[in-house]
Amino acid sequence: MAEIKKVTLKNGKTRYRFVIDLGRDENGRRKQLTVTKDTKAEALKERARILHQREAGTLIVPDKITVGEWADEWFAKKKEDLEPTTVPNYETQLSYIKDRLGSIRLQELTEDHCEAFVQWLLTNGRRRPVTVLTGDPERPVETVTGLRPSSVDTVLARLKEILGRAFVRQMVRANVAEYVHVPRQARKQDRRRNPVSKPWAVTEVQQFVTGIRDDRLCAPLMESLIGMRPAEVAGQRWEQDVDLTRGTVSVLNTRTMVRNHYTVEKDTKTTSGERTLPLPRLVWDALSRFKTLQARERLAAGEGYTQSGYVLVDELGVPLNTRRLRERACELMEELHLRRVRLYDARHAVLKYLAVNGVSDVVLAAWAGHTNAAFTKAKYVAPDAEDLREAAAALDGLHGLG
Repeated sequence: MAEIKKVTLKNGKTRYRFVIDLGRDENGRRKQLTVTKDTKAEALKERARILHQREAGTLIVPDKITVGEWADEWFAKKKEDLEPTTVPNYETQLSYIKDRLGSIRLQELTEDHCEAFVQWLLTNGRRRPVTVLTGDPERPVETVTGLRPSSVDTVLARLKEILGRAFVRQMVRANVAEYVHVPRQARKQDRRRNPVSKPWAVTEVQQFVTGIRDDRLCAPLMESLIGMRPAEVAGQRWEQDVDLTRGTVSVLNTRTMVRNHYTVEKDTKTTSGERTLPLPRLVWDALSRFKTLQARERLAAGEGYTQSGYVLVDELGVPLNTRRLRERACELMEELHLRRVRLYDARHAVLKYLAVNGVSDVVLAAWAGHTNAAFTKAKYVAPDAEDLREAAAALDGLHGLG
């Protein structure tokens, strides 16, 4: 057992000190904890507590590491499990945590600190304030300096993850952020300020399809209208992924914009994302025409043509990124006087249409590239009034009008 020794300080005062052996660290170095108390009774009591917790496996060794230092250490390991396109998002989220909480010692962080952090994010977290319409005639515009609740959720999730790992490592007694959340009133206010944009209705999809048939990028845009993600369209290759004989496309490769500045090429995020889709007739024909057009462009350009092998390229064969695909889609929406939506929302419209028109859950999830349909339906399928018309007709029968 650790012996309690009486020590005399330079100023003549007496203290009682003991050393507890804590085993060895990951590098094989011996770890010890030195404790000094004013009285022998205090030393005996503290020694008994530490020894009991050491045996029970609940001992938290005092440590001066700060939240910022631990966040850096945690992230250095976490990056090994992240996609290259995800790393910048984590860096941004961690920057908020380090800027606001980084100087606090990890073991001194409290739930109150975390609650105050969430409130700060909601009110002052935005680094570039924006002005929005409020719908209030007396106050038509408002300067917003806080992050939206959805963004706060992601930052808070990183904080919980960091503290959760510290708890597992027995660096802290509890994950003090575990029960911290974005207040419901903040979410309600955000919904009033930022109403959700609805995906296109069937008639809007059909109007877009009709309007883009003569556009050079008709084929890649049509692929967005069968539920492919923009990054999947941008990563598609003629030889490896497109079979115009069988009328199928394989989703195996993606090209994603990172922070809207550079493109990263990689495989799909999950194995369920790898899939082969049969082509609807219009998309099949559009791809055939696009391949023929690219062959003519290659002959016209001669040595100036880039043999990239990608489907989504410009007239000289240079690969186009997802930003250019989105920009062209928005230009066409304006030309066709269509309600402007994100190109990614076309995926919502497609999956919703499949779900409400009787496609089985198994097929729906496989088409979307998801593991299960529950996630697909929760994220992408939100029936509107027209989709519910069938239920209203059924109620006519209940009311005696059938």
